[in-house]
Amino acid sequence: MEQRRAQGTGTYYADRTRGAGHWIVSVEAGWSRTGSRRRVRRRVTGTERQARAALVALLREATTEQQTSPTTTVKTWAEQWLEVHQTTVRPHAWDTDASQVRVWIIPTIGHRRLTQLTPGDVRAVSKAILAAGRAPATAQRAHMVLQKMLRDALIEGHAVPPRILEITAPARGEVARREIPAADAVSILAVASTRPDASRWVAALLQGMRPAECRGLTWECVDLDAGTIDVSWQLKTLPYRTPRDRSSGFRVPVGYTARHLVDAYHLVRPKTNAGRRVIPLVPWMTDSLKAWRDLGPQSPYGLVWPDSDGRPLNDVHDRDAWRALCTAAEVGPYDLYACRHTTATLLREAGVDDTTLIAIMGHASVLSTRAYLHSNDDRARDALTGLAGRLGLTPPSAPAEEQTLQLVPAPDAPE
Repeated sequence: MEQRRAQGTGTYYADRTRGAGHWIVSVEAGWSRTGSRRRVRRRVTGTERQARAALVALLREATTEQQTSPTTTVKTWAEQWLEVHQTTVRPHAWDTDASQVRVWIIPTIGHRRLTQLTPGDVRAVSKAILAAGRAPATAQRAHMVLQKMLRDALIEGHAVPPRILEITAPARGEVARREIPAADAVSILAVASTRPDASRWVAALLQGMRPAECRGLTWECVDLDAGTIDVSWQLKTLPYRTPRDRSSGFRVPVGYTARHLVDAYHLVRPKTNAGRRVIPLVPWMTDSLKAWRDLGPQSPYGLVWPDSDGRPLNDVHDRDAWRALCTAAEVGPYDLYACRHTTATLLREAGVDDTTLIAIMGHASVLSTRAYLHSNDDRARDALTGLAGRLGLTPPSAPAEEQTLQLVPAPDAPE
């Protein structure tokens, strides 16, 4: 006999097809794709008390899932989704996604019910972005966020019309990425070589290191004897659980490895395993780092290129220093991230094979990057030495105590 309970608390009853001691517990769990109530059932073996306990457990499980309703709006679901989404992605990615939701998706279709969304609603978000004069890449990103948000709604039991998940993303368009010509790179390094922190900019232009990788490099990851850099961490700021409340702790996604330094600064692992790699150093880079270790600011966190007070260097100061360097070299201005793109282009133009290039750059296309570089260290070192020559960098010839980076013209540097 079915044991009726108060509405919303589920039910349990004997499973007559299996005989005594067998029960079925049942609870309502949101809505189906067609808008009807979704019911979850589970078979239980044991006493009636055990059946009641199983019902309580199933009810608790169901109520922890996303609450669904045919009247739920895009705005309501978006706010719920962002709360869960922030525990599954990296903080920077969540900030970007949250901005798309709050700036474009909610203002455009936030009032619409999930069950009543049409393909036109999905396209309306992209149209609003393009009408505001924003780049096609922004429209594409917002579309991807909206589609992810709606797919998750469907999984949670919301009756999202399946056809709206088939809408094609808007074209990304041409992405303007200004490379640094080899001749300008030589000019930049010529100016940099007169400064104690020359290694910072050589790491960007020659080693292909990301800005966050440079700011997060610690001396424990630099082996001057072996002539290698272990790129395993990046410097990032993590958000507080409650904005501006330091006592609330930091919002760290599940599976996210982070080492706290000071304030909001953390050393975090790259987002892919391929991002963790060992880069060989050519001789003049080793010499420059040896000099910088003695002359540069001492950091209590062991940072190789900290701010002048030894604290972590923030990205604004890093970009300002780069722009000042470009100005002094009378080139550009170039974006700091263009350094990495330039490294990859010059290595490819020099005929470096794709596997070596990818392993040096830390792209996700090659698995087990560390193992590859360990067994092919000479190949990677030769590639970087060849690029060094093209950029006009030669090993220092002065006595060890006076060694600095020296540059000579690069005769084959293209315009």
